[in-house]
This record gives sequence, C-alpha cells and structure tokens, in this order.
Amino acid sequence: MRFKQITTEKKLEERVEELGFLPFFRNEIAGFSVEEMTPPELWFSDTAEGPWEWKGPVIRGTHCAYGKFFKNKAMYVAARFFPVFANYRRDGYDYDSRVDEGIARRRDTYLMEELWKEPSLVSKELKKRVCFTEDRKKSYEGSLTRLQMMCYINIADFEYAVDRHGKPYGWGLARYTTPEAFFGDGFCREAYKKKPQESKAELFAYLKELLPYAADGDILGLLG
Repeated sequence: MRFKQITTEKKLEERVEELGFLPFFRNEIAGFSVEEMTPPELWFSDTAEGPWEWKGPVIRGTHCAYGKFFKNKAMYVAARFFPVFANYRRDGYDYDSRVDEGIARRRDTYLMEELWKEPSLVSKELKKRVCFTEDRKKSYEGSLTRLQMMCYINIADFEYAVDRHGKPYGWGLARYTTPEAFFGDGFCREAYKKKPQESKAELFAYLKELLPYAADGDILGLLG
C-alpha cells in the first residue's frame, strides 16, 4: 500500500493527523513510516530541511505525542488516540499506583520524580539531575526508553543550539514531559475510561482497517 508522500512539514502534520499512528523508521509493516513516505533526497539533506528538522514543529502544530513508543523507536501518536493507547500500555495504572503497589522500578522512579517537579526538562538537564552516580548512569537510557514505551513519558519538543546569526544547528535536544502535563486534565479524564484490553481491541480494530494488508502479528507488535 502506498501512502501520500511527505515533502513538507505541513504534509507530515497531515499524515500524523490522518493516520493517527505513524512510526518514524521503516518497520515490518511495509510503507508505514515517515522514512518510507519521504523522498530520499529529503530524508537526509545538507541543503533542505526534512523530517528530522520537522519533529518539533509537528509536535507543536498537531499537539501529538511523540516518543519511543514502537519497539523502542520513535513514533507519532495523534492526540485523539493517545489516551486509549496509554491506557493499554500502562495496563490501567497511573505511575503513582505502580509505586504504591510496589511494581515500579526504583530506577524508573528517579526519572519520574524529576518530571513531577517541572512541566518539562531538556534531555541534558534531566540526565544531569538523575545521573549523579555510576549506577544511575548505566540504567538511565534503559529507564527513559522503558517509560516512553509504557507511555509515562513523551517528548514535548526539540530544542537546538543557535549560531551567532541566530540560525539553529546540530541535533535537537529532546524536551521530555509527562502526558499528564502535556495534554492536561483531558488526558487524565480519558485515559482510564476503559479496561486496558478494551483499549487494545479498539486500537487493533482501527489499525486493521487502516492497514488491511498488514499481518495481525505486526499490528500487535505496533501496539506492543
């Protein structure tokens, strides 16, 4: 199946809103990624902006969730789907409940505690606050990825260094937040309306209709 090509920031926003779920990198579902929808000359370019530079503007423009949500790799999830997706991925638990029931990993909780103090933190600041021992440094990346996969953390934006002409350069630094802070009270009200397995069934039915050529196992892999 061929999806419409992504040639501008606006078209990437449209694909995210249209599809609801959009992995950044190619995967088992053929054609279903930003990478495959983007002309090769825009995927990596020294002369033109492309999907790598558009990530922050697309998050801001659509207010979608972005993070390592798909097999530890990046994916966009439209705002209308994220509460349902998070309910399934969290298995119905908010993070406080995991702590109360003793099923939260302490190493993960170090990160959550810092993000509860601030609406959001740039990656280098979050790492600085958490990684003040060798043990924490070793576990940091794993905890950060795991918390994104469980939908307790998402990326609110990307920030760039600026040269003396005011032009951004280099790789953008992710600004991390929680869905509760990013989406507000609406997320909190919607996220736990249904049982997690009901959320899974709802999302599977949607993705099966969207991707009729995809194997059931690959769709379940996307849901995680």
